[in-house]
Amino acid sequence: MDSKMALKTWELTNSVQSLPPTDEIYKYEPASHQAILSAKPWEKDHHYFNKIKISALALLKMVMHARSGGNLEVMGLVVGKVDGNCMIVMDSFALPVEGTETRVNAQAEAYEYMAAFTETAKQIKRLENVIGWYHSHPGYGCWLSGIDVSTQMTNQQFQEPFVAVVIDPTRTISAGKVNLGAFRTYPKGYKPPGEEEQEYQSIPLNKIEDFGVHCKRYYSLEVSYFKSSLDQRLLESLWNKYWVNTLSSSSLLTNADYMTGQIFDLADKLEQAESHLGRGGFVLGLDTQEKKAEDKLVKVAKDSAKTAIEAIHGLLSQTLKDALFNVPLGFRPPSSE
Repeated sequence: MDSKMALKTWELTNSVQSLPPTDEIYKYEPASHQAILSAKPWEKDHHYFNKIKISALALLKMVMHARSGGNLEVMGLVVGKVDGNCMIVMDSFALPVEGTETRVNAQAEAYEYMAAFTETAKQIKRLENVIGWYHSHPGYGCWLSGIDVSTQMTNQQFQEPFVAVVIDPTRTISAGKVNLGAFRTYPKGYKPPGEEEQEYQSIPLNKIEDFGVHCKRYYSLEVSYFKSSLDQRLLESLWNKYWVNTLSSSSLLTNADYMTGQIFDLADKLEQAESHLGRGGFVLGLDTQEKKAEDKLVKVAKDSAKTAIEAIHGLLSQTLKDALFNVPLGFRPPSSE
């Protein structure tokens, strides 16, 4: 498989839509942007923005930056515009910030860099504005922690329209598909009218409490990706670097600690589910207790299947690389005659 075929496979896996260079999505109208800033429709409808479209170029730059951080969180900003209830990300850039395994903090240097970048972009006629930020959650899924919620609420208060994008580089490597989510927070004190159906995702046991406490304070946007022939040269240039890194690494080794942690996490979740079942819920006929135990077991089963699929994916990838690159010298494939 060569680099171009790998790029095509990546685009198909992540459902990247090809658009003509003349598409309206590539046009920026300052008057339209100013009109929506003046109208502020998001103040009347807290679910006003419900979709986000991300260019393949911005997506690849965010993924590469997130992967470069390893087990540490990284942070950057996304540049684009809004079109009705849709936020459109045209580009992204990394910020020089200090990150840990659980949080990322922007210092004065990062804000100076951000100001310089946006000013330079205006000088070369890139008129799009900063419309959000992104950061990574290495190995624990795409959602907003308590700190993330506070950061996003502050951003929405002073820099609307603004979106929070979260990438999990570890699960991206394991699954072979970009693991990304986009979110906006509700105003303080606002309660959503009904239970919003969200796609199930595996949350480590040590993060479940933080997830559960804050999950009603924000909502997710529908994410899609796009590209055009104008992006192709830059996309291929970036992809060559990404492809070499992917080809020269093994997800089984790169994510060894992550996979081990997943197994330990599954064991803890099974033990917790077993303790719920052993409290006499079935004997006493407590339907609620029984239902909670069943829900926990269903989630553990889903997490187990996901972990197994990721391990098989890594093993198949390594086997294929071994067959391609470790061919003995002088070996000739058998003739089909």
